[in-house]
Amino acid sequence: MGEIVLGAPDGSPAGRAERMTALHADHGRAVLRLLLLLTRDQPQTAEDLLQETMLRAWRHLDAVPDEPDAARRWLLTVARRLVIDGVRRRRVRPAEVHLVDMTWIPARDDTTGTALASHTVRRALRRLSPAQRSLLSEVFLVGRSPEEVAGRLGVPIGTVKSRTHHALRALRTGLKAA
Repeated sequence: MGEIVLGAPDGSPAGRAERMTALHADHGRAVLRLLLLLTRDQPQTAEDLLQETMLRAWRHLDAVPDEPDAARRWLLTVARRLVIDGVRRRRVRPAEVHLVDMTWIPARDDTTGTALASHTVRRALRRLSPAQRSLLSEVFLVGRSPEEVAGRLGVPIGTVKSRTHHALRALRTGLKAA
């Protein structure tokens, strides 16, 4: 392990850069190993989190302890908290979904399979709430974009996407039950 350079006493940019270079050289591999473990061996995510950890160290360089073991603990704590924050962020915000094109559903066809499929979809749609049916109708049958629907309803685009996601999930559940 190399020696940590504390930088120039006046906090000059050159001294700060030397200290960051030393922190990265001395502790970067250990932080990356922890991040690989916490991200279940996702190298790109771990490297991004390592970069964010070092960026935070740069921004708060005065808070990073001078003692090597304490500096490593500080960096590992920041890295761990970044992973936790990422997990929390994904839990709070629903994943964005690509809207499914439902225009393939034929209005009329004499084949038995198509008639049965249409009947099954209509039954599943009846099981949805009126708000869910209306939203799916606006997006898929009328062909309005989520932005247009958001404007018509006076809600944020993310709300429309989230509601569409939940409505599609309820429709899928209804189709499985039918």
